[in-house]
Amino acid sequence: MFTIAQIEAAHDKIKSGAGFPSYIKEIKQLGVVAFETLVKDSCTNYFGADDFITSSLPKYTDLAIADNVDNEKFAAYLKIHQEGETDYYTFCTHCAETGVEKWIVLLDKMTCTYFDKEGKKVLEEKIPQ
Repeated sequence: MFTIAQIEAAHDKIKSGAGFPSYIKEIKQLGVVAFETLVKDSCTNYFGADDFITSSLPKYTDLAIADNVDNEKFAAYLKIHQEGETDYYTFCTHCAETGVEKWIVLLDKMTCTYFDKEGKKVLEEKIPQ
């Protein structure tokens, strides 16, 4: 199965949201089938075949997640991140500011879904291939 070191090596290659599709392609080849990232500290649970799970360590000091979701502002932040204008940490701070608590990526469906603190879907998008 895959390791956190392999996933982090793939992640280190991307500098902005514009590189996300190539990152997804690489970790999918490693055997990742899904992952869940918590915005508060970027701790991520990675899932593989046969109930395999491995988790990364926190990447930064906890961010406070806003209680209320600002869908419009989040969508604007996501767009500029995907265009390569912000780095990963900045994107995470924008998620926290707009009430996004986590995202879940399903590699079989090639979707990334963002959720608020109550577990409600904020936005689901297809990952470009």
